[in-house]
Amino acid sequence: MSQTYRAIGWNRQKRRYDATLAAAVLGYVVLFVGAGFATDANATVETLIIRACGTCALLLLHVVLAIGPLCRLDRRFLPLLYNRRHLGVTTFLLGLVHGVFALIQFHALADVNPLVSVLVTSRQYSSLTDFPFQQLGLAALFILFLMAATSHDFWLRALSAPAWKSLHMLVYVAYGLLVAHVSLGALQAERHPALPALLLAGLVVVLGLHLRAAHVERVGDRPLARAAEADGFLDVCAVTDIPDSRAKAVTLAGERVAVYRYDGKVSAVSGVCRHQNGPLAEGKVVGGCIVCPWHGYEYDPATGCAPPPFTEKLPTFAVRVYGERVLVHPRPHPPGTRLEPAIVARRGAA
Repeated sequence: MSQTYRAIGWNRQKRRYDATLAAAVLGYVVLFVGAGFATDANATVETLIIRACGTCALLLLHVVLAIGPLCRLDRRFLPLLYNRRHLGVTTFLLGLVHGVFALIQFHALADVNPLVSVLVTSRQYSSLTDFPFQQLGLAALFILFLMAATSHDFWLRALSAPAWKSLHMLVYVAYGLLVAHVSLGALQAERHPALPALLLAGLVVVLGLHLRAAHVERVGDRPLARAAEADGFLDVCAVTDIPDSRAKAVTLAGERVAVYRYDGKVSAVSGVCRHQNGPLAEGKVVGGCIVCPWHGYEYDPATGCAPPPFTEKLPTFAVRVYGERVLVHPRPHPPGTRLEPAIVARRGAA
């Protein structure tokens, strides 16, 4: 995969993904507007577009936030990670349409610039009923814009992975701002009990998934209880605990390590991808290489090196297999150091 992987460009899978996403969004907006006209004869097309794009953007943001913890709880959701940035950009575009139509409908006729009107229309920060909720939505839209504008791999390289990740963690700030924006705005204008129930359900689902995934990871990160061997190796798991061509994530000396079993061998490398700090322990071995589940970056499990012409390298860890137990030394070797894989004895062998 890495030999044909390009950080820039669309492959067939991405085109199909984007076409499906665009069709789903268009279908949602059309159905929403159609249902709005059917249930409210006084509704205007502008108002319905504002509501359709706003609700669709908020729904997609819930999906974006749920993908990460879902993948840590169930490997079957991992394919969703590949194009999660496309979902994020689509969320911003829907929010932008929502904001532009709202700006035109509610602020275009003011004596001041519409954007200035949004900022100065209300300053009742101590009042729940008159709180300037539109300013919260504008702040959330600005964050989503920053994330969409820097979603390209060019910005990942220019900003560095830690800075890029810190910037994109602002999605949680944007989510909080949007929940407050809807709670202080739309929910006060619309009295139907289903609306706050749906917003609360979305909040509970997002928080619940993150708390559950954090609990699972914390259990996995607990220090190993088994005593070290005389030369420092730690018993990390049974051979059968590692699915074939997959990995088990363990924490050694405060570092996440991916212990892979493949082709009757076991190797251990750093569990953090050099591309976007992706979780390599959630990937798999394809064609003799570890494949990161996020964007397909590959590494040789024995050396930690990406196949040519790529130059990424991972730290490697010494591994032993005694009977049915896997032992790993917690001291990492320099990135790209080749270490012979441990051989898994075949069952029934003398």
